[in-house]
Amino acid sequence: MNYLVQLKLASRPDTPQEGIVFIEQFILPTLELCKRLEEEKKIVAGGPLSGAIALSLIVSAESVQELDDLITSLPVWPRMETTVTPLTTFDFRIQAVRTRLEQLKSQGGAR
Repeated sequence: MNYLVQLKLASRPDTPQEGIVFIEQFILPTLELCKRLEEEKKIVAGGPLSGAIALSLIVSAESVQELDDLITSLPVWPRMETTVTPLTTFDFRIQAVRTRLEQLKSQGGAR
């Protein structure tokens, strides 16, 4: 199953020294891990947002536990506000819409 994972920085470093530590210990290791996860096809789309300290990723995971493990493995995760949205497939949605259409037609809505 695919999930839209959005991570946005909760608070910025206050001093240049904190900024250096943040980049060295959180940002660069996270970007390197995301690159590896992309090569492994765990991150199937997305990336860093331009002009922001944020990530928007489409993650492929077999379970919620796998998804949670992947997200929490990102070094920057503790400093981020995270939103996860499960995604369905186009085929699934087409079937759901067709089922709803048939229900509406059977209720007398057909022309």
